Amino acid sequence: MATIHVGVSGWSYDGWRGDFYPADLPRRRWLAYLAQRVTSVELNGSFYSLQRPSTYRAIVEQTPAGFPVAVKGGRFVTHLRRLRQVEGPLANFFASGVLLLGDRLGPVLWQLPRTLAYDPDLIESFLALLPRDHRAAADLAARHDDKLAEDRAVTVAAASGPLRHVLEPRHPSFGGAEAVAHLRRHDVALVLSDSPGAWPCFDEETTDLRYVRLHGHTDLYASGYAVRSLARWSGRLQEWAGAGRECFVYFDNDARGRAPHDAVSLLDLLGRG
Repeated sequence: MATIHVGVSGWSYDGWRGDFYPADLPRRRWLAYLAQRVTSVELNGSFYSLQRPSTYRAIVEQTPAGFPVAVKGGRFVTHLRRLRQVEGPLANFFASGVLLLGDRLGPVLWQLPRTLAYDPDLIESFLALLPRDHRAAADLAARHDDKLAEDRAVTVAAASGPLRHVLEPRHPSFGGAEAVAHLRRHDVALVLSDSPGAWPCFDEETTDLRYVRLHGHTDLYASGYAVRSLARWSGRLQEWAGAGRECFVYFDNDARGRAPHDAVSLLDLLGRG
């Protein structure tokens, strides 16, 4: 059976203090505490801005070996440039410190705006730019521009091996046969994004990796998942893993602090993964 990784999207939420995190636990130790209770995390701060190398070093220091960290690609690439002329921004992203995660680096998540429809030429040009292993990512990082100062750039790979990518589109056109086949050709996973009707939920297998984002069962980013709902997800994850599909699932319902509790509950149902 393949591995099932369960975690949360982001972990630095003040509302979790005194609820999930002990009230007296310093913020700098939050990730270490979380990493003892879940089996993966998704870094989402990298979506809003380029992180510093010190951020990635701290992640390595606070997580156990083999603890996968999915990294969310920058919105400058996906939402501002809308995937056009992005070789330089991609180089800056991978040079910002991502490579320091080494063998902890999990899939890279590329979330698209809901107004971006499937365009085969645009998607082809973007997917063709994505590095497929750590060495290729380092080669791309070395081409960063002067928007990233040299003393902030990391262009040496800390690990070898493949680098996986997942796509979270929010336009219904990505559910079409052509788009799904396109992702299969590039070995890119189509994210199964569970939201309360906010955008489409694509449940298509495009590679040997399944990536699920749970944004809230009835209230976007806020509501928790009932035991019965978690049990259904547990069953689906075990079915996929039994078929040899490595699974990553992240709870993004953090507004009311439900995400870490739901992640722990799902892991309990899975027998801790």
